[in-house]
Amino acid sequence: MKSYLKVITNIFLTSISLSVLLGSSLRIVGPITQRSNANRKLNLKGKSRISNEKQLQIRKSKLKLFSNDKLERFERLETLINKWENLIIKNPDLQVSAFFLSLDNEIYAEVKSEIKLSAASTLKVPILIVLLTMLDRGEIFWNEDLILTEETIGSGSGWMAYQEVGEKFPVFEVATEMIRVSDNTATNLLIKRLGGINIVNQKFKEIGLKNTQINNYLPDLDGTNLTSTKDLSLAMALVDGGYLLNVNSRDIFREIMQKSNTNTLIPSGILKGLGKESKDTDYHLSLKGYLVHNKTGDIGISYSDTALIQAPDNTRAFASFIVKGPFNDPRSSKLIRDLSAELVPFLMPSQNSSTRD
Repeated sequence: MKSYLKVITNIFLTSISLSVLLGSSLRIVGPITQRSNANRKLNLKGKSRISNEKQLQIRKSKLKLFSNDKLERFERLETLINKWENLIIKNPDLQVSAFFLSLDNEIYAEVKSEIKLSAASTLKVPILIVLLTMLDRGEIFWNEDLILTEETIGSGSGWMAYQEVGEKFPVFEVATEMIRVSDNTATNLLIKRLGGINIVNQKFKEIGLKNTQINNYLPDLDGTNLTSTKDLSLAMALVDGGYLLNVNSRDIFREIMQKSNTNTLIPSGILKGLGKESKDTDYHLSLKGYLVHNKTGDIGISYSDTALIQAPDNTRAFASFIVKGPFNDPRSSKLIRDLSAELVPFLMPSQNSSTRD
């Protein structure tokens, strides 16, 4: 019996000793492991930050090269320019600017493409691009709420102006409605969140838009907000070419642009150039292998449209038009459609080589 109790006592004492030893070891090893995990997380975070900064540097470098290139290596389409000028000369009292660019085919055409004219709602495209650059950098979040204030309410197109002051809208909804129904209040909410008019103008310059400037909140019926057709097309080309945004944000840009409701200018013009006219423009364009993402502008004294055009051979081109004239003059919108129709032979030049002679 004594021998049995002695064995139990020894086992008990040994267990206590092992517990003490194990506890001491964990007290030493635990903090080391925690520090190691923390350092690993910091290193990963640091690498991620360095990676993002490196990507931004690469994109800025490409943007600088693209801007300095000034399209010198691209073919200037004199045939298209002549066709445009023949249309424009029929309406001498209208002020017209036009720009067309295909990065894939390295061709371009322009008529007074750098003059500053009223941007109207085409200004919303550069604003969307600035928003997405900030999303890339983590300076704004897609689900962040924006609060409706008296200052940001804008009349005209859109539905947000009719909501109660203090109402909250997530950034992704505001950005989408700005393009989908051209909501002016949504645009003003974004201008304010991006830092205000002066900061947004500065960011326009940073991405290479030298002729684009906000002077007033929308609707800006006096046409004080300015842009150029070259700025509008280059902005979309730089996004689609991967110069400004990462892949995820570029996909968001395309998705939002695809939602634009109004397709009565460039899309209708391209369909006309393809020999078809229909109210169901997008559907009939798709039947012919075309996809057009566009954003129009209309303040009566100025009509405009800017578009990303995907051709049946999967090449992409970018076109922008602005026409300034008498208030609500139907010639302005018709001229944009006619100018757009002339693009068709140049969207797939490999099948229409004679048009480039």
